[in-house]
Order: sequence, then structure tokens, then C-alpha cells
Amino acid sequence: MEIKKVSLRSMDVAEEKRERLKQLFPSVFVETVNEQGELVESVDLERLQAELGTFTDSFEGRRERYGLDWPGKRDALRIIQEPSVATLKPERKESVRFDQTENLFIEGDNLEVLKLLQKSYYGKIKMIYIDPPYNTGKEFIYPDNYSESLETYLAYAGLVDDDGRMFATNTSAEGRYHTKWLNMMYPRLYLARNLLSEDGVIFISIDDHELSNLRKVCDEIFGEENLVANIIWQHSVQPKGYTNLFSVHHNYILCYKKSEQYEVQALPRTAEDNVNYSNPDNDPNGPWRSGDVRNSLYRPNLIYDITTPSGKIIKPPENGWRWSKETMAEKMASGEIVFSVDETRIIRKIYLKDQQGRAPETIWFATEVGSTRDGIAQIKELFDGKAPFDTVKPVQLIKRMFEVAGVKDGDIVLDFFAGSCSTAHAVLQHTNARFIVVQLPEPVDETNPSGKNASDFGLTTVADIGKERLRRVITDLEGERDKIKAEAEEALPGFGEEAPDLDLGFKVFKLDKSCFKTWDGSDPDISEEELIQQLDLHVDHVDPHATAEDILYELLLKSGFMLTEQIEQRTMAEKTVYSVADGDLLICLEDEITEDLIQELAAAQPKQVICLDRAFAGNDQLKANAVHAFAAQGQAKDGAEQTIFKTV
Repeated sequence: MEIKKVSLRSMDVAEEKRERLKQLFPSVFVETVNEQGELVESVDLERLQAELGTFTDSFEGRRERYGLDWPGKRDALRIIQEPSVATLKPERKESVRFDQTENLFIEGDNLEVLKLLQKSYYGKIKMIYIDPPYNTGKEFIYPDNYSESLETYLAYAGLVDDDGRMFATNTSAEGRYHTKWLNMMYPRLYLARNLLSEDGVIFISIDDHELSNLRKVCDEIFGEENLVANIIWQHSVQPKGYTNLFSVHHNYILCYKKSEQYEVQALPRTAEDNVNYSNPDNDPNGPWRSGDVRNSLYRPNLIYDITTPSGKIIKPPENGWRWSKETMAEKMASGEIVFSVDETRIIRKIYLKDQQGRAPETIWFATEVGSTRDGIAQIKELFDGKAPFDTVKPVQLIKRMFEVAGVKDGDIVLDFFAGSCSTAHAVLQHTNARFIVVQLPEPVDETNPSGKNASDFGLTTVADIGKERLRRVITDLEGERDKIKAEAEEALPGFGEEAPDLDLGFKVFKLDKSCFKTWDGSDPDISEEELIQQLDLHVDHVDPHATAEDILYELLLKSGFMLTEQIEQRTMAEKTVYSVADGDLLICLEDEITEDLIQELAAAQPKQVICLDRAFAGNDQLKANAVHAFAAQGQAKDGAEQTIFKTV
């Protein structure tokens, strides 16, 4: 056993992909010599093609291939591979029920946040919904310098001194109008796919400006075969006031699944769906409606006569019957197919009792799922008749996505373009799932009427609007919950106390620089003076301004644990120790480690222990004793997996 160092970087996406590829195709990995003359492992692409059943002759020059390409795509791919060294710091004062809730509101640049979520939430998200900028020619905010996205964000958010790096805007007047939008979207969608569970699904709102590009990008990232539907949503009902253009009343919602494990879920049936079912003949199977018995295509083998009980002949339809003679006989015997009273035709009975739901359709009408006007009305109701945000999706629309996705209690729903938080509102109001929403603290535009409304409530950023909306939703739902419980208690004493509680809360985290100074050895031309400065900084590499809770949550995130894990504070050998996930992870942030503490930590038999490196104060003997104690404890567990002991 040995003491390991905690990695302060987010998951290395490229390395993860390589490891998975190596498990499937170990023979495609070969040793080559790089430009520096070093022996490295690389992928033989032609051998990989052969493994996949494609054999091509080698030839020089670029091969033509089908796909979407644009200036900057290579940089967009490169930024995916660069791990983040940022962290997410808890903000208790802005949260609601911080210690009880499993919902997350994360304020920050969603590219950095998606990277940070990779270790803890890889393959755990059931549904993603995003409403990204539509690139309509108006401005949208995006990080202008991808190689410095964290520093850019910190300057933008006012967390560090502004040194000139800022988030930029994109307008139709710029020559790289579509390119900048694609560069913004591609890495985010790529990282989002990693977070989806195998039975997960993503919904993306978009309009005509980037629909074709978005579909090509999603075909590349999710796979063309994983397109579930291109849904048309009727976002408005009122006609526009112009006559020389089409009055546009719809947007699109692209839906892609992660894999074949996802199945489209049926929608609940309504009274309107059942209006055509009746029981005029008192059938004991209940209400029914007639179904088609004709074949839609010409099938010579299905053209045959049917003889009625009285000997009459019923001729086949032009294209033939829908079933073979044998199947038709079975359906007649079961009563599914009956003869009309005059025996001139056959009738197929489709029973209401056999209908489990209704198939979702690709047009979602405002009467069923709401319009933009409904979304505005919902947020006005929360904010005293004023709308602090002007592009609000109705909660009913998100609820429809939950139904189609099959979101259940305990599932996680992610929205990383959260806006005013319609998605989180829908989760709080309609399910007992959990949400993770991410929003940039983009300043509100006070020249816009909704921006002025936001200012009336003291809200200065879009993130502030989202958080305040959720607080108000929770207040309303608490009142409803207490009323329902009281009514249940009055009707059936004892039931009200047992009624399950919804998760009416959310933890707020903010993107920020790491609590630890990370070693930067990337510059080969660093001077001796600069190197000495770096060494001095790393003698004590913990940020003195970081709180114990800041450090604790960074270690959780970087160790692959969810930010909603229950944390218990214990006292062991007179030291404070944090127990995570029922003791699977123990974290000690004390400045001094003792022999007694090491023995108690080992006796607890955790899967992982993390301590500060400085707590050993350079005492190599104490480190050696720790290694021995945990190794001995592992042997005592009769061959069970040994505890992983790390320092940071």
C-alpha cells in the first residue's frame, strides 16, 4: 500500500475514452515514437477500422467524408480534453434547506461546470433539457477565450480583478456568426452526453436559425440513429401584426437518446382521448371503438373472401385484409372481429381497457403544454404581477418532457442553460426527482422592461432571478403541502404525518478557483526566479481564504462523490473527521495528524481516507506508520479491498 495524492483536476475525458476503447479493442493500441523521440502509446486508426469491419487501402492526402465542419472545430474538440482545475464553493446563505436537499443550483460558466461534474455524475443523469441561445442575430454571451475560460469567467463574475479578459457577444454582423455559436455548443453537448444514463434522453429547444446545424452536431455527438424526434412546439397563438411575412408560431425541440436502452414513454390518457369509445352492444369487455381492417399496401396474399355465419360472402378490400386467414380466424374466435348486423362487413373492436396510454406526437400544441405567454404569466404570478425575465418556458412544457422521458422519483434532471429556472420549477412542482441547474451570472439588461422589473426586486443577474424564483415557488409549495397534510390528517388521523415530503430546497454552489494551488509545470521556458516563486507558493498550497466547507466540497467533487452526499461530522482521537456516504469516505482537514488518529481511521475500515499533506509536517515515519496501519487493517478484513489513503 502507498499514500496517493488527490487529483485536483476534473475527469480526463480523453483518457477515459481511451481506457474504454482499450477494453473493447486492445489490439489497436500500438507503440510509436513522438516528435520528442519518446516511446508513446497511440491508436492505429486503420487497425481500428479493420476491427470494425472496414478495410481501406492507404493513400496520401485528405479523404473526403460526410459531416459538419467549421473553423474552430478542432479547438472546440481540444477544449473538451482540457481538465478543469476549478471548484464549486457552497453558498449556504443563498440556499434553502442546504443540509437536507438533493437539488443543486450552480452559478457559473456551464462549460467549466460540466467538466467538474464528470467524475461525480458520469452516466447518472436521466434527462437533460436545455434552452440555449438561438443565435437570432441578437447578442448572446459566451467565453471569448476558451483556453482561459476559468480566468475569463472569474473576471466576468467580478471574483478577480478585471484584467481585460471578458465574455464576448455574438451578433449577425460578425463574419463568424454560425461558427461562434457552434464553437460554444459543441463542447457543452459532448460533455453533456457523458452525464446521461444509458436510458437517458436530452431535449434541446431551438428555432430555424440553427436547427440544421444543431441537428448535424447532435447526429455526430449522440449518433444519427439516436434521434428520437424533432418536435414542433406551438409557442404562441396570437397572430403577429405584419402581413408581408409568415407569422411564426413555433419552435423546435430536438430529442436524442443516449442508447437503445431508452424507450419513449406513453402519455396519460385524457377524457378527450376516450371520447370515441362506447358500448352500444353491452359488450362485457367494456367500451370499444372500431378499428381499420384494411391493408394500406397492396398484398395479393391477403386478398380472400370471408364467409359469414349465414353463408354470405364479404369481398376483400382493394389492397387486401390486414391479416392472414389464420390470424383473421383467431380474432373472430376471440371476439375482436365481429360481423355487422346485416353481415355485409366485419368490425374490429379496440377496447378501452387495453389502452395503457397514448403515443406522444411530434406537434405539441399550446393548449396542451402551454405557450410563451403562459410561461410569462407563471413567473408574473410569483413576482407580484411583474415579469423579471422575458423568455420563459411554461412549466407544462417541461412536464410533458418528464412524461416522455419517464422521469421517476429520485431521477436527476439537468439544465445547464437554466435562465429563469422553469426546469427546476417543474421538478419542484410536479415530481420528486432531483434537479441540477447551471446559470451564468449574466447581468440583466435594464433597458429591457423585464430587466427593469428585475431591478425592482433587487435582482442584478439572471442567476439571481432563477434563485429568487425557486425560493418563491418553494414558499408557495410549502403552503400547499401544509394544507394537504392538514386535510389528510382531518380525514384520517395519522395519515397526514406519514405523507411523504417533497424535496423543497436547493443547495447553491458557485464556480470559483480551486482551494489548492496547483503545480504548473507546463512552461519549459520558466525562469529560475519564477520557478523559486512557484516552489515557495507550494510550501503551503492551501488557499488561506478557503473555509473548511469549501475544501470539503472540493474534495468530494474531485473524489467522484455527489455534492448532495450526506456528511456527518465525527470526533476521532480528539480531531474533527467528516464521514461521507455512511463512512465510505473519511476526510480530516486538521493541521496535525497523530498516531492515535491514524489507528482510529484505520479501525473504521473506510474505502477511502483523505488528509492534508501538511498535517504530517514532513514526518515520513508517521506516513510510514499510516501505510502500515491501513495495510494491516486490510489484511484483517480477510482479503477485502484495502483502504485508499490520499493526501492533498
